[in-house]
Amino acid sequence: MTKMQTRQTGRVTRVATLAALLASAGLASADPGAMRSYRGLAMNAGGDRIAAVETVDGESKTSTGLVVRDSRDGKIVTIYPLADCHGCRLDTPSWSPDGKTLAVIGSDTKAGIAAVYVLRDGKMTALASVKGVASTARWSPDGRQIGFLATVGAKKLTGAVEAGARQVGEIGVAGDEDAQRVAVVPAAGGEVRLVSPADTFVYEYDWTPDGNGFVVTSAKGNGDNNWWIATLGHVDAASGKLRVLAAPKVQMNMPHVSPDGRTVAFIGGLMSDFGSVGGDVYTVPIEGGQPVDVTPGYKGTFNGIAWRGRELLASVLAGSDAGIASVDPAARSTRLLWKGPVTASGSRDGRFVFSADGKVAASVHEDFEHAPRIVAGRLGELAPVTRDNDDFAPQVAARSVTWTNEGHDVQGWLIGPPKVDPGKKYPMIVQVHGGPAAAATPRYVAAGDNGNPLARDLVRAGYFIFMPNPRGSYGQGSAFGSANRRDFGGGDWRDILTGVDAAIKHAPVDGERLGLMGHSYGGFMTMWGVTHSTRFKAAVAGAGIANWISYYGQNGIDQWMVPFFGATMYDDPAVYRAASPIESIKAAKTPTFVYVGERDVECPPAQSFEFWHGLKAMGVPTTLVVYEDEGHSLRKPEHQKDLRARELGWFDKYLK
Repeated sequence: MTKMQTRQTGRVTRVATLAALLASAGLASADPGAMRSYRGLAMNAGGDRIAAVETVDGESKTSTGLVVRDSRDGKIVTIYPLADCHGCRLDTPSWSPDGKTLAVIGSDTKAGIAAVYVLRDGKMTALASVKGVASTARWSPDGRQIGFLATVGAKKLTGAVEAGARQVGEIGVAGDEDAQRVAVVPAAGGEVRLVSPADTFVYEYDWTPDGNGFVVTSAKGNGDNNWWIATLGHVDAASGKLRVLAAPKVQMNMPHVSPDGRTVAFIGGLMSDFGSVGGDVYTVPIEGGQPVDVTPGYKGTFNGIAWRGRELLASVLAGSDAGIASVDPAARSTRLLWKGPVTASGSRDGRFVFSADGKVAASVHEDFEHAPRIVAGRLGELAPVTRDNDDFAPQVAARSVTWTNEGHDVQGWLIGPPKVDPGKKYPMIVQVHGGPAAAATPRYVAAGDNGNPLARDLVRAGYFIFMPNPRGSYGQGSAFGSANRRDFGGGDWRDILTGVDAAIKHAPVDGERLGLMGHSYGGFMTMWGVTHSTRFKAAVAGAGIANWISYYGQNGIDQWMVPFFGATMYDDPAVYRAASPIESIKAAKTPTFVYVGERDVECPPAQSFEFWHGLKAMGVPTTLVVYEDEGHSLRKPEHQKDLRARELGWFDKYLK
């Protein structure tokens, strides 16, 4: 273990400044029509209080704060505001066991510091800070300590989607990798202790009920790359010793210990990105052993779990619906308690949060036509408790589309203008989600830039948008989710083409004016589509993969490919080559706009350059834009706005 002083020389001023920024302004906006968003939901043990990080977005100002509400009527009890601090953010909050105090991580990314705060009775107190990044505050069972994840001296923000550190000098030497560790600090204030081993990157953790240790998912070496081979382990709080409990072949999320301390549950499955959670529920004894799938054959995807007694309350995605299910691990049975055609979001532990007795739940819900709102109530009786966004009118019309292909049930979303002109045929854009282990779910389309602005711009310009969830996506069970293994561009592409035919039957779409677009895996599928079909007349490929052979040696996360391809590129190059769009570049005819972030770790710019070069060599109209200092996800608002304008202009040029 390592002890680290909370107020080191030169850091006191920065922590005090961050604390002032977190507490100096109200959460409000004078802009008419300002939309409120909610994230990082937390419910206290009694179920009568909800805390969330709330943001009010207006044309002239954005205000953020941590807001505590009464779960029964949504009335605001307390606001802990975050001032206009460029780069500052609040992480998901956590209630103390007695339900009276909150803990939260506040970060100033520009200054490169993160601090642990406790919030009570309207006051915010800084307990400790780290130079680096931190997240995931969790109270010890006795309420005397607060655990969190800390990367001291981090060279980049945590996660492969963030901009990578520049690769200069000697590469691959010892000491050039960040280690995210479990840390603890007394709730009354004091020293921070880095508990878990210094050579191990911890992805997620949970306290054991006795408070003497933690269950963790972790791996040695590069944190961005090695999550796909992480093991489940136990870390002793006193010694910091790590003991491996299981090393399953599936990817893992959300490890949690049962109240009796005997069993660890986690979500396991074929997953392509840390944070994009989906699979079945597994359990393993705390002493270690072989994990057991306790939800085998379930026709849906689990994306959150919380122990309540001997059972688990789980959030699920089943087809078009988000839902809550009760899982009995002993009986290996599942009961659906609530469902609805919405996108649900909650905390790091799932899409819903629950009271200690499991009788009260809360979540943030939205769909294409309705802006985000917090819903809460007894299980099965969830109802909106916030009305801040009730005046926002639908900007689009949306429907779920289902079809069958090659024995698979497939689902997608079709959105378009609220009113269509009789007799008119509209162009349609097919938007393929990233992943592939993910799903397109309903996100509110706002009149302003608050939510889903690309969909807004396209629909306003007269397009329908079709978002399919082909095999490999979440929502239809684990067999469906792994059905594209070693078959990228095969059955998943055929599902998309069949879905396009199904969508055209439901809307006045001109089948001769189709566009194709996507980012990440969706960028790959766009590159694949334009080299395997002439059905699409324009395309936009974002952060795609043109050549799986060269990609294997270029990207910073090559471990993710092995579960999907079954072997490394060096062991089975044929399967990688067969899925490479560049192999069929001579078949490309579709004008394609290509873009990528300069410091993309997941899908390096070289892949976009290679595809752009191939299109140019074939005489296909193409443009390539590389966004400066961006990673896999574009973060800068000016770049996001520029990209939307370019995408819309490209489709207008070739489809109008």
